[in-house]
Amino acid sequence: MYRSGRFVADHVEPTTDDQLQPNGVDLTLGAVFEQSGAGRIGRDGTTIGDRRTVRAETIDAGDGTEADGRDVYRLSPGGYVVRYGETVAIPADHVGFIYPRSSLLRNSCMLDTAVWDAGYEGKGEGLLEVHHGIELEAGARIAQLVLADADHEGTYDGSYQGENV
Repeated sequence: MYRSGRFVADHVEPTTDDQLQPNGVDLTLGAVFEQSGAGRIGRDGTTIGDRRTVRAETIDAGDGTEADGRDVYRLSPGGYVVRYGETVAIPADHVGFIYPRSSLLRNSCMLDTAVWDAGYEGKGEGLLEVHHGIELEAGARIAQLVLADADHEGTYDGSYQGENV
């Protein structure tokens, strides 16, 4: 059974009322990276390839509109690693799933994610596939976390525990 958005919000910090959805909590864009070196996934471990930080540009239209002073990522087609702006703590008796917001899909973008195991805590990441150029504002809602009850043994104790916090 999937949990309510209010329940999910108790396991995500920080959140605003705008992020609360009936069945989950929206996660925001915290940072964007491009992989610049080869990684390796072996039977005895994983090495993450080098990354470079994609810098946001500050909008300054000079017209006093609401957009002035906001940071925007202008992304060309390609693959990017995005870090969410919130710290998530998956409860011991649950499993987490991240889904892209439909506004990404409607703009020819896809967010690929993995299962978030019970006990995981951190600021996770996903793979943003950009198929047509897009501007993403820093702090924009790009994904939704949902939690489901899960029957399992043990909790996550891997190398990504506490990542990016």
